[in-house]
Amino acid sequence: MKKKTLRAALAVGLPMMLAAALPMNPASAGDLKSYDSSKPSFWAHPPADWFLGDETEAQKGLSPIAGPATPTPLADLQNDIKKIKLPPGFKIEVYATGIPEARQMAWGANGTLFVGSFGATNVYAVTDQGGQRTVKTILKGLTMPTGVAFRDGSLYVIAINKLLRYDNAEASLDKMPDPVVVYDDMPPYVAHGWKYLVADKNGGVYIPFGPPFNIGIPPTSTSQIRHVDMKTGLAEIVALGVRNSVGGDIDPRSGDYWFTENARDWMSDDTPSDKLNHITKLGEDFGYPHCHQGNIPDPKFAMGHKCSEFTPPVVNLGAHVAPLGMKFYTGSQFPAQYKDNIFIAEHGSWNRHTYQGGRIERVIVDANGKNAKQEVFASGWITGQRDYFGRPDDIIQAPDGSLLVSDDWAGAIYRISYAK
Repeated sequence: MKKKTLRAALAVGLPMMLAAALPMNPASAGDLKSYDSSKPSFWAHPPADWFLGDETEAQKGLSPIAGPATPTPLADLQNDIKKIKLPPGFKIEVYATGIPEARQMAWGANGTLFVGSFGATNVYAVTDQGGQRTVKTILKGLTMPTGVAFRDGSLYVIAINKLLRYDNAEASLDKMPDPVVVYDDMPPYVAHGWKYLVADKNGGVYIPFGPPFNIGIPPTSTSQIRHVDMKTGLAEIVALGVRNSVGGDIDPRSGDYWFTENARDWMSDDTPSDKLNHITKLGEDFGYPHCHQGNIPDPKFAMGHKCSEFTPPVVNLGAHVAPLGMKFYTGSQFPAQYKDNIFIAEHGSWNRHTYQGGRIERVIVDANGKNAKQEVFASGWITGQRDYFGRPDDIIQAPDGSLLVSDDWAGAIYRISYAK
């Protein structure tokens, strides 16, 4: 791997140990899962139970859920979205379908919508010719290419341990060029290795690095967010103590980076809360694994730390709602009070007996991160206690000011618009 990461003081030499590391109560050490991450084989093949770790008796039996094998047919989708609740004046419609495991979206300069995927190994292009949209699979065989970005005519794709650049992308949809590796100083594990990309105006991109397990002492160079120069491949660490971030955006008012974070599992149905965070200075520590939701010390990994040592979230979004992609609204189609609001796609629970999330949350907040308020903007993708017909996972603003929402469960993209 290229060794271009600036491993300055921010790199803090965290030991290459996982959940067996330094419990607060030594008597409980036998209850902790222990993995040896000192060997390269661990990073390529983490244990099958990586998502577990310190599960409570009450939560045993819960496990991640698999989505449908194929995308939902258009007729079923059009019927399903009638269940979605929106504020007055807003409507939702199907924008595109037949996009297996659709994840992050990015606009090309000429109106092509590029879409990454989770386990489908594909990247897609959605083109619109007079209202007739066509979905084309333009890349195949990548490892979880969830994150995409577009800059200066090039498509950027993050595939677990490589940031790839495809030049002249919109003119090459029928045959994409060979990729250029921009940055690959990344571990190869799949567990919490899927990533979204957030490009800034200065030629850089923010990339999150999750630890390969639910809870434990993160191996060196994980549990952080890096900022990578897309031209040189040079990187710096901008945040530490981050468990699993799969979404972020740049505040148009301040230029600051904000990001969503999925908190640890297996404490209870109602704790800890997932978070919305705001980076205000280089190298901030957001608390993982010692502190959760800003005020709950981990029962085994607090290790003497107080929550006051770490940067608290701007908003606690709720337990196990799984916030992913987010966007600041900068358009003019929505009413004026929506300007600069944050819209967050909540993928929804699996580590909870009654699911929650599966919706779009709206957060109103000052540019300095103060006076935050949140409310549900769109809901209804969860039916009953533990059933989905869709799971929102990214949001992007369309040129006309509407919002597009990707859904990896249904393999679709929705459009939410406003009319007086």
